[in-house]
Amino acid sequence: MEPQRGHVPDVTAFTDFVWGVATSAYQIEGAALEDGRLPSIWDTFCEVPGAIDGGDTGHVACDHYHRWREDVGLLERLGVDAYRFSVAWPRVVPDGTGPVNPRGLAFYDRLVDALLDAGIRPFATLYHWDLPQALQDRGGWPERDTAQRFADYAAVVAERLGDRVADWTTVNEPLCCSWHGHLEGSMAPGVRDLEAAVRTSYHLHLGHGLAVQAVRAAARLTPSIGIVNNLSPIDPATDSEEDHAAARRLDGHVNRWWLDPVTGRGYPEDMLAVYGVDLPIRPGDLETIAAPLDYLGVNYYFRQVVAADPEGPVPYARQLEVPGATTTAMGWEADAGGLERLLVRLAREYAAPRLYVTESGSAWRDTVGPDGTVDDPERLAYLEDHIAACGRAIEQGAPVAGYFAWSLLDNFEWAYGYDKRFGLVHVDYETQARTVKSSGHRYAEIIKASKGLRVA
Repeated sequence: MEPQRGHVPDVTAFTDFVWGVATSAYQIEGAALEDGRLPSIWDTFCEVPGAIDGGDTGHVACDHYHRWREDVGLLERLGVDAYRFSVAWPRVVPDGTGPVNPRGLAFYDRLVDALLDAGIRPFATLYHWDLPQALQDRGGWPERDTAQRFADYAAVVAERLGDRVADWTTVNEPLCCSWHGHLEGSMAPGVRDLEAAVRTSYHLHLGHGLAVQAVRAAARLTPSIGIVNNLSPIDPATDSEEDHAAARRLDGHVNRWWLDPVTGRGYPEDMLAVYGVDLPIRPGDLETIAAPLDYLGVNYYFRQVVAADPEGPVPYARQLEVPGATTTAMGWEADAGGLERLLVRLAREYAAPRLYVTESGSAWRDTVGPDGTVDDPERLAYLEDHIAACGRAIEQGAPVAGYFAWSLLDNFEWAYGYDKRFGLVHVDYETQARTVKSSGHRYAEIIKASKGLRVA
C-alpha cells in the first residue's frame, strides 16, 4: 500500500535537527527472567490482581531482547538519525547494588554497536521506571540510599558504553514514578502515600544529580546529559479566581516541581505549602540536584484544563474534558499547540540550553487491513501537527534540537497493558510480526524532506 499523501510540514526550520524514535526497556524487551535479569517493581506490580488491564505483563512484550536485530533494521527503514532506548537496571545490576551482570551489559553492547554500524545515534536512558525489586524491598525511592545506588549503577553503564554513547538521559518522567507510583498507586510500586510520594520525588532528583556526576566521571566520550520530564500546559476552566488558583497549583504539581530544582531554583515554595511534607534536604543536595545540564527533554501528550476541587486529592484541581476536542484512544486531547507553548516557555522562563522532544505520540484504534497493511490517518495527522508545532517554536527562538516519536513499536503500555497502541510499527503480539504503519512511512518521508532528499 502506498502511504497516504498529504501535507508534509515545512521543514526549513529544522537545521541540524535530530530525528528519532523512542522506546523503553520494560515495554519492549521481554526476557524478564533470562540471562541473569531479576524482577523489577513492574514485574511485581503486574502480578497484582486488577493492576494491569487484561491481566497483561511485560514478561514477553515485543521480544526485543531476541529480535533487536530486526528492530534495528526497522530504524534503518525509517531513516532516523537517533534511537532513544532505556537500559534495564535489573538486567545490569539485578539486585540493584553489588555484582554486575555481564550478560546484561553485553546485550546493550551489541545493541549500541549495531546502531552505530547502521549510522544511528544512540540516546541511552538510565532509568525508565524499572527499579530492581530487591531495592524496593529495602525501601525503594522514598529512601535516600536508592539515589546513591542509582548513581553507582549509572557509573557501571557509563563505564561500559561511554566510549560509544555520548547522549544520556538520567531519569525519564520522575512525575510518573512519584505521583502515579507513590501518590495515586496507579503505577508500580502501587503506593498511595503523600509523604512517600514527595520523598520519592526528592530522591529521584538527588539520584539524577548524582548520576550526572557519575556519567561525567566515567564516560570516555564527552557526554551530553539531560533529564526528561512529561509536561503539560495548564489552563483554568473559567476566569474565576478559584480556577486560576487551581491552575497555578496544578502547574506546580505537573511542571514547576520538576523543572525548578534541576535548573537551580530550588523547590517551589507554594507547592511545599500544598504538600505539607518536609523535604529530607542535606547540605549540598540542592547544588547536586541542579548539576549543569546539556539539554532538557520534553515528553508531551496533552494539555490540561482544570477547575478547583477543594474536596479532592492534592493538588485540589480537577481536569475537565474539552468539549468538541479530538481525543486519542487514551482519552487525551490532541492539541499540538500545547507542545509549541511548552517549548517556548522552557526557552523563555528556564533558558534551556537545548531542547529535545523526547516523546511525542498518540494511541488510536489501529486495524490491520485485508492486505496486511495498517493505515492510521489519525496518528499520521497527529505526527505532522506536532512536528509543525516544533517548527513554530523554533521560529520563536526555542532551541529545539530534535524530535523523537513515541514509539517505534506498539508495546506494553504500563497499566493499560497491550490494548493501547502508540507505535509507528504495528506488532502482532501472537506472532511478533512487525508492520510499518502509514504514519511510519510518512515519518520517513518527513525525515527525507528535511535533509533535502527526494521523497519517493
